[in-house]
Amino acid sequence: MKVVRLRAGKERSLLRRHPWIFESAIAKGGGDAGETVQVESDQGQFLGWAAFSPASKIRARVWSFDEAQRIDASFFTAACARAVQARTRFDIPSNAMRLVHGESDGLPGLIVDRYGDTLVAQFASSGVERWKDAIADALLAATGLHKLYERSDASSRALEGLPEVTGWLRGQGDVELLLQEHDWELAVNIADGHKTGFYLDQRDSRKRFSDYARRLRFERVLNCYCYTGGFTVAALTGGATHVTSIDSSGPALEKAAANVALNGFDAGRASFMDADVNASLRQFIDQGRSFDAIVLDPPKFAPTVAHAERAARAYKDINRLAFKLLEPGGVLFTYSCSGGISADLFHKIVASAGCDAGVDGYIHERMGGAPDHPMTVNFPEGEYLKGLVVMRK
Repeated sequence: MKVVRLRAGKERSLLRRHPWIFESAIAKGGGDAGETVQVESDQGQFLGWAAFSPASKIRARVWSFDEAQRIDASFFTAACARAVQARTRFDIPSNAMRLVHGESDGLPGLIVDRYGDTLVAQFASSGVERWKDAIADALLAATGLHKLYERSDASSRALEGLPEVTGWLRGQGDVELLLQEHDWELAVNIADGHKTGFYLDQRDSRKRFSDYARRLRFERVLNCYCYTGGFTVAALTGGATHVTSIDSSGPALEKAAANVALNGFDAGRASFMDADVNASLRQFIDQGRSFDAIVLDPPKFAPTVAHAERAARAYKDINRLAFKLLEPGGVLFTYSCSGGISADLFHKIVASAGCDAGVDGYIHERMGGAPDHPMTVNFPEGEYLKGLVVMRK
């Protein structure tokens, strides 16, 4: 077994059971891509078994802190079974859910979502790439399913020195699937949809938005970065009179319109704009338009902390414009999915945007990912999605 020895003092995070080991923490040692190595302190103390990644700034990711643990096929069988079993304790009103959430489930770099009878997996680190076949078998055994589609096309693969890979890993089937959640349905394509096909992490936020629409009787709703219309359908289900949806992807907007029709809503209650969100918000202000409710769910502006300052300016700008368009008593659902933006920083950004817009508001709720996308005590970085529900005074 190859050994990686850390620099003095760099063992502290591992003693707190944090699974990441950065390049700068390593004094000597290494391994091949995905190879399991023994991690030791500068004094030779055992710290953990980790998957080595020679191309990544995160040079190793810990599989286990138990010195007696063997990292073999049975390890992944047990880890996948635990993750799947954990989801049975969550109340998930959908036929789709996240089954494995990377480090939070002890499987760094692995994302697995279930859509009905089909699994979709992303192998985003050298460790899970090396054990792909064993993991695929373990997932099918844990779920009793027979179809597994691979979506290893995330940009993070490049940071690991890995090529993009997509296609059926086990079995065959349709890639056009029907997602059922809460009181609506949404068409999903697992081959070309974002992430593994859809944003399952926003499931609870869509329900809350629908609840607010029903209680406050929204008339004019604006859904920015609408993708395939999840929040649009949620608002209409809640009784919103009309929803304007904006995205810069024409194909996504076509699917959003199809999802509105799928749920039986009159096409006249929804309009779709293939446009830049920032420019559209400025145009609406110039036109004197206003809205009872606005959703800001932009793509990732800050993938790492190094991008936080630039991203903060972008988040502030769109929130400032949204505040200007929001009617008194109106509700803003605003989000950041950037891991480099903490919940505290996001709150400060939104507050600063409100001040610049000359608007104050009540923070009704703090939002996060659905419970099947867990953050754990030992891995706070799992809290990538954060949101605020703000009612304008």
